[in-house]
Amino acid sequence: MNFQHLDVEIEGDIANLWLNRPEKLNALSADIWEDLPQAVEHLDADRRVRVIVLSGRGPAFSVGIDLEMLASIGTGAPTSDEIYSTVRRLQGTVNCLADTRKPVIAAIHGYCLGAGINLISACDLRMASSDASFSIRETRMGLVADIGVLQRLPAVIGQAATAEMAFTGGNYDARWALECGLVSQVLADHQTLMEAAHSLAGVIAANSPLVISGIKRVLQAGAGRPVEEGLEFVARWNAEHLISKDLYEAMAAHLERRPPHYTGE
Repeated sequence: MNFQHLDVEIEGDIANLWLNRPEKLNALSADIWEDLPQAVEHLDADRRVRVIVLSGRGPAFSVGIDLEMLASIGTGAPTSDEIYSTVRRLQGTVNCLADTRKPVIAAIHGYCLGAGINLISACDLRMASSDASFSIRETRMGLVADIGVLQRLPAVIGQAATAEMAFTGGNYDARWALECGLVSQVLADHQTLMEAAHSLAGVIAANSPLVISGIKRVLQAGAGRPVEEGLEFVARWNAEHLISKDLYEAMAAHLERRPPHYTGE
């Protein structure tokens, strides 16, 4: 896969997906919005890959949407239908991180603003370095954030913390992000962050990919729904997926006191 501003590196069963526009602090240009779903779709189909680590090259994760791209959206007096179509297309880019069957870990350092925080809100897990800074920056640009953060973040950090971030458009540091649950770990620096993200990814990748995919879908299906609906979903899921080669491999490995070798079947 060759992209202008994305890098994909596969190390064993872990895929590194890098935003690679460091000279612009990984501002999300038009090609990134178009290419990210393609990259994630490719990784989703690659049986070698069990976990995706999303991060940014250079001094920041992402400062959000590229301002030139944003300005171009408003040129030519677009109709409401045209704006609607553009918003839905950009939402689809963010959705790809939630839709992939593979767990996605966001490793965040430096600025994570606007569209950047939209991206990480669609990831399954988030970790940060101590210099990370988070902001729903659309507010200060005269916009209502519209590509997913207002829909996803309340389930992560709660309605009140989301409302505070969105109403103020302010900057929130890594310590605040840890305390409110936006990230699960804060590491000293970028290198330590990436090492920790890969360590976590390795632990996840050692489990059955069939089970990990099922856990992701069950968690998503239960979000915001009554417990009984979630129980019904997981019962139906396991009715279709419980009996698998990975299940028998897990039992055999336990009895033989050896590490399991899962195939995802």
